[in-house]
This record gives sequence, structure tokens and C-alpha cells, in this order.
Amino acid sequence: MKFKGYTLNDFQVEAAVAIEAGKNVLLAAPTGSGKTLVAEYAIDRAVRTGRRAIYTSPIKALSNQKFRDFKGEGLPVGLMTGDLTLDPDAPVVIMTTEIFRNAVFEDPARFHDTDFAIFDEVHFVDDLERGTVWEESLIFAPPHVRFVGLSATIANLEEFGAWVRSVRRHELAIIEHTKRPVPLSHRLFHADAGVFQLAQRARAVSFHERAVARDKRHGGRGGRRERERSRWGDKRERAQGRRISIGPRPYVMLLDEIQHRQLLPALYFCFSRKECEIKAERSMSRRLLDRAEARSMQAQFEDICARFELDADADPALRGILGRALQGVGYHHAGMLPIHKEVVERLFTSGLLKLLFTTETFALGINMPARTVIFDLLRKFDGVQMDYMKSRDYLQMAGRAGRQGMDESGLVIAILEDEDLLEAPLSRYHSGKVEPITSRFNLSYSTVLNLYDRLGSKGLLEAYDKSFAAFQAQKGTPAARAKKRAAARAALACRVQILRDAGYLGEKGLEPRGRLAQRINGYEIQATEILFSGVLEQMDMHQLAVTFASLIHEERRRVELRHARREQGPLMQAVTDAVRRFVAIELLQGVEQTIKEPDWGIGAAVDCWSRGGSVDDLERFAHTDAGDVVRTLRMAIQMMRQVRIAVGPGQQLAARLEEAVVSINRDVVDAKRQFELG
Repeated sequence: MKFKGYTLNDFQVEAAVAIEAGKNVLLAAPTGSGKTLVAEYAIDRAVRTGRRAIYTSPIKALSNQKFRDFKGEGLPVGLMTGDLTLDPDAPVVIMTTEIFRNAVFEDPARFHDTDFAIFDEVHFVDDLERGTVWEESLIFAPPHVRFVGLSATIANLEEFGAWVRSVRRHELAIIEHTKRPVPLSHRLFHADAGVFQLAQRARAVSFHERAVARDKRHGGRGGRRERERSRWGDKRERAQGRRISIGPRPYVMLLDEIQHRQLLPALYFCFSRKECEIKAERSMSRRLLDRAEARSMQAQFEDICARFELDADADPALRGILGRALQGVGYHHAGMLPIHKEVVERLFTSGLLKLLFTTETFALGINMPARTVIFDLLRKFDGVQMDYMKSRDYLQMAGRAGRQGMDESGLVIAILEDEDLLEAPLSRYHSGKVEPITSRFNLSYSTVLNLYDRLGSKGLLEAYDKSFAAFQAQKGTPAARAKKRAAARAALACRVQILRDAGYLGEKGLEPRGRLAQRINGYEIQATEILFSGVLEQMDMHQLAVTFASLIHEERRRVELRHARREQGPLMQAVTDAVRRFVAIELLQGVEQTIKEPDWGIGAAVDCWSRGGSVDDLERFAHTDAGDVVRTLRMAIQMMRQVRIAVGPGQQLAARLEEAVVSINRDVVDAKRQFELG
């Protein structure tokens, strides 16, 4: 069977046959194995029959990339990500999963001619913060819409598929493909043992024990360790008082070997932005490009700058990207400006960037493989403590190793701490087996309001019974099942009661507060409370921009005392008090995780930016990475636009909100301009 000039493999044929037979499809396969071709087959089927298709993805960058890919293939495609809306009525529309879920609640009629909803990375249903969005989308999408779910390997694929069958009316074909197009070779590295295989773990432990004994005989390395840590100290060394050898750091030793054996390009995953930057700077002396490659890199960089209308002479960070790139080195993380990340991504896809230090976000969706993947640590912060990462996370990143048509295998190397030699679950990572996905069903206030409006109190409580959480809770004794069901319903009932007490729900349905919150996606309660308090009418455009950014902003780390918050003025205090009205009601109901209060730490930066300040001003006043501030500003723009629409045309506040949007939506913040230039 052929499609778009490709001869389909067995699992692709099975999926295509299921699509033609009118079924839903749930496909689990490794990264790079050709899942996207199945999505394109469903899209082609919809367009051929005069119907529409929706393609959803978990991240905006992936949505943007898919839009460019499909546009390049001549598909009639639109894009909706919150930052951008381009041709939303096109036969094929790419959107983030949150946009899809919101549209399902707000305007289900818009899907009357939609044949397929394709959910890329559907295993995100397991994501602690966002997983509920995937569940809600699958449960409440119009019944006639068919579903194509694309996923990485799922341990409980059959269980998840059985749940999908219970909430969608079409038959479901569950397809699993386990063979990678480019197999992975897993290796380990420890400074005392060098590179070794898992089967040689005992030997590596022996080498390490001998090295420790040798240290003791020669007086130990404590003094050297303290000097090194105070002078340089990698994060792991600072945090754990790690034994440091005299001589090159372990990662330097490994990179020396990788370079010597010509195993570049390599993606080096760190779980700290600062580590990415430090290690990239320390690798500048490697000179990974010859003169011809350096000239080609310079030309590539200049071409990208011309395309995006960037002036490297006026942008020190951009000059830094070029300086590193001319040595074949780069770094990439979420704290960078979006346009700078785009430059690095394009340089990497050119094949000239040989060594890229990056955080795990680089592993999501976007197809940028390398010859080798290196893990700086096998542990990461899980929100509470440092712990060994999940196998799924390891394999998501490891899956970037190996380039189709170029490499016989992808090399994956994990750098081990001393304790990892004995404690790390290495066999779990190397086996390819992943954890089962678990429901994260947790209805937001906005979703509760939408469901209450459509289904009433009884229908809202029944919504839990359709969830993957309820499906998974069917395991165990009848008493255990009843207990879980009662707890879930009590939590929902608590949310409903809070909304009643706060004036969002009344005897006859949604009150004006509820109607407004229903139309805002994200921070809907905070936005509603400050709007109904009347404080927004007293603000100019700069104060409005600061206020909405502060609703979203959350300090990543504690700032020094000299950077502490300025005293809240009367308007800022009024905003905080308005939000605290709702928080007080939550506390009375025993809610521990209350809604977020405004964080005014970003205020000075936003105020300066809205008055024409520079990117340097953003970082200087915010005391955080510019990329974080830009992301917050883009979200604030989305929220102000939603509130402006809810307020209605002709209102003075609506006009000032539009002025506030214009004041901050410029230069590096303007997502639409960046996208159109690219």
C-alpha cells in the first residue's frame, strides 16, 4: 500500500485500513517510526471526502512546526495556539490540546463537519498538570468526531484503549509497534570505570571501590573538593558534595572520548538551565568545526538573521549564540528568548552544530535527532524532591539518538554519580519498558462551569464516572471502588459549593460571575474577581498590563532581599484583595491548593516594557530569564484579549485593554511576527 510516495509498513497499513473502515485508532510506536504518516492519512481521508480534520499537539512549538510541514506539502491548513490564529476555518486546523478542549465546551457546533481529531503525544494524559485536558477532550468531543491517538510506548495500552472504547462510539483499533527504525545502544559512564555496558556494572563498581581506597591511602581529596566547589562547582557537586577527582571533570572526559571517536553530533541533556550554559561555555575550546564548516555556519547564521530581521550587533545574546556556534557548540532551554531558541534550532538542524546542551523540553515532538544522546544526571526534580526520572522520560530523550539513513544505531550514554552505580534503576531504562499511564482527571473551575451549564449538577457528577480515573478505579474490591468514587464526587461537590458560595452558581444556573469565568481559559477565577471588584476601571494601560502579567507570573526561585517586592500601591492591593476573597472561600471549604494569588515581582519589568523598554530592561527588572518574561507576557496578552471580548465593544475598559495589549505585544513578544518571518 502506497501513500504520498511511501510504501506503508505493516502498522501503517493496519491503521489506514482501520481509518477507511470508519474506526478510531490508538497507535503506540517509538519516536521516528512513522506515526505522523498515519495522522496524514486520516487528514487526507477527511479532506478527500469534503470533511475537516483537527490536529492537536501538547506544545506550541510542535504545532507551529506541523503547520509549516503541512503548508509545505500544499495542505489547506490553519493554526490556533493562543499566541497565533491563522485561518481557523481551514479544512485542516492545527491547535494545542487546550484550545481544542476549550472549543469543545464553548462552541461544539464548530465541529459539525469534522471527521477526525488527531491527538499527538496522547500519553500526555499522564501529565500531572495538564493530563486532564486530554481526558476531557476525549470524553466531551462531539460523538461523530473520530479519534486518532498517537503515542510513545504505553505499558497499559490495552487498558487505555478499553477506556477510550467506553467513551467514544466508534470502534477502536489498538495498534502497537515496538521496533525502532534506528535501534538504540545504551551505555554508562563513570569517571573511575569509563564507558561500560550494563552487564559490566559489577566490574565498574569494583573499579570505583579501588579508586576510593586509593584516595584514602593518598590522603583523600576533601581540600581539593572544597576549593573546586567554591570556584566552579557543577550543580550536582554543590548539591551533593560529590567526590571530585583531580583532573578533568567526568563529563569533560566523556566528551573527549565522544569527540575522539567521531560520535557527534550529540545532544547533552541537563536538568538545569544554568548547567546548559556553563557546560556550553566550558566546551568552547573544543573547536568542533573546520574552516569550511565555520564559514558555512557563519553564512547560515547570517541567513537566519536576515530572515527574522535580527541585528546581532545590537544583541549580545545573539552574538553569543554565533560565537559558540562557530566552535560547533550551543545551548537551548526555556529561559531563552523564543527567537533565540528558534535560531539555535535552525542551526542544529543544519547539521553544523555538533554539541548542544539542552533541557528535556527539546525532546518533545520536534524531530531533531543526533548521533549520540548524553544524560548529565539520571535524577531530576519532580516538584518535591530529586528522584530518578521515569523510564518514559528517559526514552523520550534517548529517542533523539540515531538519524535515519545515516546511523546504524543511536548511542545513549548516562553519566553516573557514585551512588548511581549501586542504586540507579538502570535495567529499567535499558529494557525499554515504561510505566503505565495514570489518570490525572481534575476538573478546573472553568470546566465545572461549562459542564454545569450544559449538564446540570447531576450531569456534572456523572462526568467523573466517564473519566479514565473512574475506569482505573474499577480495579480492587467493591468497597475500594465505592470509596474512590465517593471521594471523587465529594471533591467535585466541593468545587460546586465553592462556586455557589462565591456567587458563580445560583439556583437557576450560572450567575454573571460564572458566565464571565466560563469565557476565560486559564486564571479564569482571578480575572473574574478583579473585573467584578471594579479595580480594572481605575487603571491605565500600563497598570492593566502589569496586573494581568502578575496573575500569571510565578517566581522560579527566591530573589535576593534587595530585589524584594516593592510596597503594593492601593490598586495592586485591591487586586490582591479581590483574589483573596475567593481564596478565603476555598480555605473555608478545606481546600489546600487554592487559586494562585498575584505575584507582583514581575511588575517593574512589565511596566518598563509597556513604556518602550528593552529586552535588557526585562531581565534586569524581572530578575529572571527573558524567555520566562516573554512567555508570561504572551499569556497575559491572551487573557486580556479574552477579557476584552467578555467586557464587550464600546466599553472604555475594553479600549484600554486593547491599548495594553498593543503596548506589550511588540518585538520579541510578538509571536505572530516571529512566526510569519520564519
